[in-house]
Amino acid sequence: MPELPLAPVDRLIRKAGASRVSESAAEALREILEEIAIEISREAIELANHADRKTVTDEDIKLAAKRILRAVRYAV
Repeated sequence: MPELPLAPVDRLIRKAGASRVSESAAEALREILEEIAIEISREAIELANHADRKTVTDEDIKLAAKRILRAVRYAV
């Protein structure tokens, strides 16, 4: 079951400039965003563990996002 509501995903696509968005497009982006969020979270958890912390911080998330998104850019 998806974690992200569909309406905010639809609004993100519209914010990017779309005047109309199909439900299947919003669903596809939601799936992709959730997959990326889980990967970033996993990486952030590893960073926190490496620093001997149990708490994931905003800095862990930011660094993890940079690493994951950089890897995605090179994979495409």
